[in-house]
Amino acid sequence: MEKKIFKKKLTISISGSSKKNLGDSKFSKGKNKTTVIVEKKSPSGFSRNPGFSRSKPRPKNFQNKPNFQLKSSSIFNKNPKFANDYEKRKLAEQRATKRAKGIEDKPKKSFDKRRENKLTLSRALNHDEIGEKSRSMASIKRAKKKESKTSTQDNLESSTQIVRDVKVPKIITIRELANRMSEQASSVIKHLLGMGVTATINHSIDSDTAEYLIKEFGHNPVKEEKIDIKIEKNKLEDSKNLKKRSPIVTVMGHVDHGKTSLLDALKNTDIVSSEHGGITQHIGAYQVAVEGSEKITFIDTPGHAAFTEMRARGSKLTDLVILVVAGDDGVKTQTVEAIKHAKAANVPIIVAINKCDLPNSDPQKIKTQLMEHQLIAEEFSGDTLFVEVSAKTKKNLDKLKENILLQAELLDLKADYEKKGTGIILESKIDIGRGPISTVVVINGVLNKGDYFISGETWGKIRALINEKGNSIDKAEPSMPIEILGMDSIGRSGDDFIVVESENKAKEISDYRKENIKSDKSTLVFATQESAFKNDKAKEMNIIIKSDVHGSSEAIKNSISNISHAEVTPKIIHSEVGLITETDVSLAKATNAILIAFNVKPSKEAKKMAETFKIKIKNFNVIYEVIDFIKSSLSGLLKPDVKEKIIGSAEIQEIFKVSQVGKVAGSKVIDGEINQ
Repeated sequence: MEKKIFKKKLTISISGSSKKNLGDSKFSKGKNKTTVIVEKKSPSGFSRNPGFSRSKPRPKNFQNKPNFQLKSSSIFNKNPKFANDYEKRKLAEQRATKRAKGIEDKPKKSFDKRRENKLTLSRALNHDEIGEKSRSMASIKRAKKKESKTSTQDNLESSTQIVRDVKVPKIITIRELANRMSEQASSVIKHLLGMGVTATINHSIDSDTAEYLIKEFGHNPVKEEKIDIKIEKNKLEDSKNLKKRSPIVTVMGHVDHGKTSLLDALKNTDIVSSEHGGITQHIGAYQVAVEGSEKITFIDTPGHAAFTEMRARGSKLTDLVILVVAGDDGVKTQTVEAIKHAKAANVPIIVAINKCDLPNSDPQKIKTQLMEHQLIAEEFSGDTLFVEVSAKTKKNLDKLKENILLQAELLDLKADYEKKGTGIILESKIDIGRGPISTVVVINGVLNKGDYFISGETWGKIRALINEKGNSIDKAEPSMPIEILGMDSIGRSGDDFIVVESENKAKEISDYRKENIKSDKSTLVFATQESAFKNDKAKEMNIIIKSDVHGSSEAIKNSISNISHAEVTPKIIHSEVGLITETDVSLAKATNAILIAFNVKPSKEAKKMAETFKIKIKNFNVIYEVIDFIKSSLSGLLKPDVKEKIIGSAEIQEIFKVSQVGKVAGSKVIDGEINQ
């Protein structure tokens, strides 16, 4: 079937004369009218196939009428092709002028005035043509609402500042103080820096500084009420229940003068053979029965120079001091120190001249030497008791016991057997399986199994009372040395031991003491120009100490702190009682520290970890070996001393330039000699 083409004649009125040919359009001859034959395309927009035919015939009243009307004005306005040459030339000149001035001539879409400010999808995507996107009304409303809300909050805060009552302990960290004031820690640190004090969030400050800061921030400082209990050993309250108690005797003297051997002879034991290097390094307490029901409590102190604190602790606890002096050696350094400790504690002294069985023993020489220290024998019209004894042959041991009991009778030692027990911790350690154990000497009252107690920062309940023979008992009377199980943490040697009414009371006192204990942390330092730019710091050797008992670690710490040098200083970063654990090894790795084990061994896990990280654990049994090792380690960190020694001098006469060698100085030797 042939393609049907619908043709219609269209008459267009043209104003003005136009000589332009319109392509293939056919113009009919006429004066002012032009006839254009327009081909009307099919409504679907594509040419039909020749074999296609309508199923339905056309209606009879169907007319081939055009669906649009053309106006000459619209054609010339929208299509510049139909404009005359003058308009084209004018448009070209305008574009050239704009390009010369640098004005971009971008076509812009014309929008209706109503839709000019509305954001549509096409405008949002085509923002290059219409300029920048504008904010939506909802966004502007949200911003205004937020601004008004913040302004009202600021006004409320500025007008009504909350004033708090802040409790002030003796020592408090900056972090804790900021929390109590509900202020930022950075604000507190900034205020301190303004005062010229450098501080961090973990620094500790005293109560006066804390009060000043609280007032500066607009709060009220409130001092905490003191909750503490103190023991007054020598002042017993008037009571009808006072009874006679056994004397507490401390054995003191120089190292290797036979103190432990004398105690072994009195108790019929052999403690000396179990000691490393023949030196007593722990403080021990024993009770010896004499003359039926009479008992004497002996405290054995080490004689080594490092154990000053132990000797001082023994002298404070004691009623009577036995000063042991070797007959063949005489008065030594620690003998004089023991005399000073005994006089400071204001207790009587009995001098036991030991090793009298030796041929070179000279008791008269010792009596003469002790006269220089105001210890005058009775035979020289003095008041000090002297006994010549021998631990090996047990010579005059009964006489020594008689003198102790006589002196105790003169002192008239009494205690209350019905009050709650009080005492002093002599030594403390950690036992595997049993936990923290403390050796306590009861001073007054009675300790019962199941009592709640407080000791320093530690509290607990007495789970077991074990005497020096290893037997478990139900109660401990005055002057009795006893081992106590049931502490929540290891007690410190020399701390008081007090029985309290209840568990809550013990916890309350413990918490108060923990808060008010003197902190070992770094104190506040005033920032100066010199301190800010000072780089001349001495080298530090970090040390970690683990020992079997608290007294030994205390002695090692004191001995190491006495070692001083301008270039190198020892720094103990951790000192504790018990086995070496994985935590100690990881701390040693992090701080590059020396790990010292005194009479303790590492656990299996810690040993494997130390081997993995290649950290050496130094094991020692004798205290002077530890001190010698620290000294030798410190000497390895010292800078080498560079000394200049002049062996000859010469005067340069002339300088020559030699190719491939450089400058050569012709010199004359004036002094000494010059070797190649």
